[in-house]
Amino acid sequence: MSNKDRLLLTAIDLMALKGYKGVSTKEIASAAGVSEMTLFRNFGSKQNLLETAIERFYYAGEMKRVFDEELVRDLESDLLLISRRYQDSMNRNRKMIRIVLQEPELKPLRDQAQRHPRLLKELLAEYFDQMQREGRAARTDSEAAALSFMWMNYGAFMSSLFEAEPITDGSMPELLVNGISLFAKAMKP
Repeated sequence: MSNKDRLLLTAIDLMALKGYKGVSTKEIASAAGVSEMTLFRNFGSKQNLLETAIERFYYAGEMKRVFDEELVRDLESDLLLISRRYQDSMNRNRKMIRIVLQEPELKPLRDQAQRHPRLLKELLAEYFDQMQREGRAARTDSEAAALSFMWMNYGAFMSSLFEAEPITDGSMPELLVNGISLFAKAMKP
């Protein structure tokens, strides 16, 4: 693992444990086994370190690959794959997401992170448009369909982000499968 990746992952772990303000660059560097100078040489500041982590680990690149390489042009199968990859990415990054949501001074990073859902919305809307042109999906507002699908997935993730009492007895994977099945049925021509 490179020094950069080690710094990014160490920073996320420490910030999740102690809060963004509760951890110093010196502490991050020490825990990562590098000098503080190495941290500053690579990132310049603690905020830039977290900004880089968002760009490196959040889901935009992974979603683009899914749309470019893995979809099979079957509505339910494709939406299930997209949903699983989204949930995997969000769960893998839950510490980082909590950090950015909890710290008021990180609003610029929250704004920057919005490029990820914007890209996903564009990819989904284009996918729904294409499926409609091919007669594989009902005519509908593709952006509204994309946003509805995203909100279903985001809501499922957010319901467990802070380990609150579950609002359902069902497992999240099972609920998503059922929700996507309903969504796909509603989109069928």
